[in-house]
Amino acid sequence: MSLTAVPPVACFGEPRLTAGFDEFGRLDLTAHEMVHGAVNPLSPKGLLRLVEGIELKGKGGAGFPFGRKIRAVLESADRQDLPTVVVVNATEGEPGAWKDKALLTRAPHLILDGAAIAAYALDAEEIVIGVADDGIGEASLTAALAERRMPVRTGIVTVPHRFISGEGGALVRGINGEAHIPPGRKQRASDAGVGGLPTLLSNAETYAQLALAARLGPYEYGTVGTADEPGTVLLTVTGAAGRPAVVECPTGIPLRDVLELCETPTGPGVLTGGYHGKWITAEGAATAEVSRAGFTKVGGALGAGIIMPLSADVCPLGEAAQVVTYLAGESAGQCGPCRLGLPDLARSLDLIVGGSAAPEVVRAAAGAVRGRGACSHPDGTARFATSALEVFTEDLEAHANRGGCGRKVKGVLGLPSAADAPTSKLVVDWSRCDGHGLCAHVVPEFVRLDANGFPSFPSTPVPTWLEAGARKAVRMCPALALRMMPVN
Repeated sequence: MSLTAVPPVACFGEPRLTAGFDEFGRLDLTAHEMVHGAVNPLSPKGLLRLVEGIELKGKGGAGFPFGRKIRAVLESADRQDLPTVVVVNATEGEPGAWKDKALLTRAPHLILDGAAIAAYALDAEEIVIGVADDGIGEASLTAALAERRMPVRTGIVTVPHRFISGEGGALVRGINGEAHIPPGRKQRASDAGVGGLPTLLSNAETYAQLALAARLGPYEYGTVGTADEPGTVLLTVTGAAGRPAVVECPTGIPLRDVLELCETPTGPGVLTGGYHGKWITAEGAATAEVSRAGFTKVGGALGAGIIMPLSADVCPLGEAAQVVTYLAGESAGQCGPCRLGLPDLARSLDLIVGGSAAPEVVRAAAGAVRGRGACSHPDGTARFATSALEVFTEDLEAHANRGGCGRKVKGVLGLPSAADAPTSKLVVDWSRCDGHGLCAHVVPEFVRLDANGFPSFPSTPVPTWLEAGARKAVRMCPALALRMMPVN
């Protein structure tokens, strides 16, 4: 099977998750057992002692303690007298994320080992592995399942390759046969997840780390990394990197070593943690250590392990504005902060880039969505946008006072190709527009009325999920002034 879609894999020190990659490429069951050895099942108490002994946290973005998830599922199952389900989130819907896909395509048995260990300890009745429908990793995973016997029924569910599809609640809904979007209200999978049963849900790397720790034990596992965050982590380094790669490294090593390995240029900043992460300055990148605490110290975030440096010849605010526009279009569009707030945030950042708005406009738009969504998408998008304002202060001044920074927007942050992007934009024939304002009522998520009552909206493409509303606004315009045009 082809591995060409996944970036090359590199390692600092002795490989763990990536052990055997150089020798075997992809580890089938025989190679997997040769490299990693056998693994024994664990009791519930044994599983908790292990994950709490190594302070294992989820590797999908939020970094929630895995032991607390296990305890919550055990307590919920006991309280409700119900069996449990184990879910592996290997969807990795963010365009710049590749670390879980590297495991899926090359080390699928590590993921399956971790899921099997958890299922045995929790007396689960089923394991479900969620993968994206992009065709990367599913064939490898299917082949791995055919080579081995799992402790319980194990299935694969494909979900749309969208940013929001990997959110925990969205994945559970998709497995349950519902729309692949987050639920309209916050609900813990440990109480009612797949099939209404208590569900343990974490991402692919978390289960792979569990499989390693079960073999090594807490002491040996902690011989690399920091005392507070032992072990290794997987990082996806892309952006302006000369040699994009998935890198395994011990926690605590300097970020600059990872950036040098991937031949990253010196630019105005580095995005840490992905599209729901935070920007750090070039100075911060030069001093940061790879760990949650290390990134937090310089204003960044480990998040989903995505590192995206910028080069000196790109407009950082323009690059950030592209991402916020993408994130606004990727929302589920089912609650106010997403339907109204995120398009407004994207519009505000576009105005900043155009030099026609102050930073306070973006901060106000971000504040309007923060903490109010049914999932973490509005919070993460707001964090990304406001972080850009904090890091790219010189560029803010240039756009506000000198008509721009003089650099181009090159799309280096891993956004989907044009084939997957929105294809239409709204335009107004001002010789016809009478300021009826009907368009702002039909599609308020995208169109606002200015101080004179005339429509105002960003020049960016209409997000895919708003196209139907925009076309309706065009049809209902009394003056026939509104049109949908293809994006050039």
